[in-house]
Amino acid sequence: MSEAKASLSHVRMAPRKVRLAADLIRGKKVEEAQHLLSFATKHSALPVLKTLNSAVASAKNNFGAVESNLYVSHIAVNEGPKLKRYRPRARGMAYEIQKKTSHITLEVNELEQ
Repeated sequence: MSEAKASLSHVRMAPRKVRLAADLIRGKKVEEAQHLLSFATKHSALPVLKTLNSAVASAKNNFGAVESNLYVSHIAVNEGPKLKRYRPRARGMAYEIQKKTSHITLEVNELEQ
């Protein structure tokens, strides 16, 4: 089976916060990863779980894979574009606030028999 991929772009969370949830499931079996993410207290676990479920559905539909045989072979969280906003400060100055976004890329593969 070829690797089934899923990606989620422009998630309105900082990449370093999403990477905490991504590190939880790297290399794990899909069922274990879904349990870990559904009970994680991190807010960033929800978009990672959404991407994982999408990759699993893709593997089932396109390659006829069995869910119990799948594992997370690759997950990457990259930086997306920043929304730049300004906040007024003392003496007429303005400070920039960067609202960061993330791109999540996830691949699942079947375990070798």
